Amino acid sequence: MERIHMNYLKDILYRLKSGESERKIARDLGVSRPTVHKYKVMAELEGFLDPDQALPDGAALQKALGPEPKPPTQPSSLLPYREQVEHMLKLGMEMNAMWQRLRDNHGYTGSYSSVRRFVHALYPPEGPEATIRVHTKPGKEMQVDFGHVGKLFDPASGKARTAYAFVATLCHSRHQYAELVFDQKASTWIQLHRNTFAFFGGVPERVKPDNLKAAVKQALVHDPILGEAYRQMALHYGFLISPTAPRQPQQKGKVENGVHYLQRNFMAGQEFADIRFANQHLLTWVKETAGVRTHGTTFQPPLYLFETVEKAALRPLPETPFALCEIRICKVHTDCHITVNGCFYSVPWRWVGKSVEMHLYERRVEIYVGQELISTHVRLRKKGEWSTRMEDYPPHKAAYLIQTPAYCRHAAARLGPATTEVVDHLLSERPLDRIRSVQAILRLEDTLGAERLEAACKRAAHFGDMRYRRIKEILNAALDRQPLPEPLVKPAQRSFTIARKPSEFFEQKGDIVQ
Repeated sequence: MERIHMNYLKDILYRLKSGESERKIARDLGVSRPTVHKYKVMAELEGFLDPDQALPDGAALQKALGPEPKPPTQPSSLLPYREQVEHMLKLGMEMNAMWQRLRDNHGYTGSYSSVRRFVHALYPPEGPEATIRVHTKPGKEMQVDFGHVGKLFDPASGKARTAYAFVATLCHSRHQYAELVFDQKASTWIQLHRNTFAFFGGVPERVKPDNLKAAVKQALVHDPILGEAYRQMALHYGFLISPTAPRQPQQKGKVENGVHYLQRNFMAGQEFADIRFANQHLLTWVKETAGVRTHGTTFQPPLYLFETVEKAALRPLPETPFALCEIRICKVHTDCHITVNGCFYSVPWRWVGKSVEMHLYERRVEIYVGQELISTHVRLRKKGEWSTRMEDYPPHKAAYLIQTPAYCRHAAARLGPATTEVVDHLLSERPLDRIRSVQAILRLEDTLGAERLEAACKRAAHFGDMRYRRIKEILNAALDRQPLPEPLVKPAQRSFTIARKPSEFFEQKGDIVQ
């Protein structure tokens, strides 16, 4: 039986001492008559009802009552299995798995609740840890976080996708900005911050994000490695980044409450045509519902505190918004390209196999090695698109792509008619197979000069063998310096007249010629 509260006990003693009956005391205080009688007997034995003595204090009553009786307990059904339970606890086994193991291997027939109570009796759980509520000055800190809100229709893909609510809460006024998105990529993270600062019309001194990849690459308690794009954004806007320690969500409790409030009040029971329509309603809800409610901690409307106190304490926005969307570390493939979001960008061939830093802006792409800018491109949007600068290829390999058949014919025409004849001949039948031979012939000009190449081509054409190998042999043997042989003159054809008749060459016998 539980002991009644000390205040009730004092009231019972006071009423008894005043002469009230047990029945009336029980009726007025809502306790049973046996309970009143029990305490009356105890008071009489201790002399508490003596009219010449004052009522005892709490310590005297506690001493007179003695220790509070414990409720009757029944021995646990797990006492015979204590050794097995302690062994499983040392192995780090969860209680549900422990219960299954006891049933399967040891024939235990009790419930899971019995296992849980027995384990807690052996090792009582620690009580809740005390926390400190931090009061933030105006403009000092903003907390940001994502929260899951179910599926919304995506007009771009034409199907429903998992959506997230981004919430940014100013810690002093509790005024917030919220937006629905389909991903938590670095580019989305940067754009959400831009939208947030534009919505508030200023920048807080510090931003506390969760340990998501877009903001913090590796979650360390005292030395977080910040995402490079996010770090550059902080420098641009002039705020400090103070990431939440791992597994410490209470450090950003203000935005956690904001996320839960949005989930329970805005999204609960709502159906939207698509995410754009949902964001339009969300912005109105932030201003006209969440912003004007009386907050449970400040007891002031967040929008009122923001407009009257915190807005003036924010730092002014820079003249231009931050343009960098994302920074990635990419490896240069053997084809002299890196791949980002399914798009291909060329990089100078000397960086093949090495890692480079890619800065993605809204309309352009910059590629760095350390502080050196090695390549720039217009940003591609569709997967499978290529942006290639021919100068990024090795010279001896780029020639095949740069020196097209049309280019080769134009170069040959500049060198002379004989070179033009050779090039036209090689490209006339199999242009794709002979293009390398044509390119090799034209490159001979670099080492031997245009005059010798034209002479060698003229000699090769004269003899009807216009292969690269033959032209190279002519130049190696310096035959291009020798005059071409004179063409062979064919003798003039003569006409002969037979002086004698054919019949004179045959002997005639009768009418037969023999």
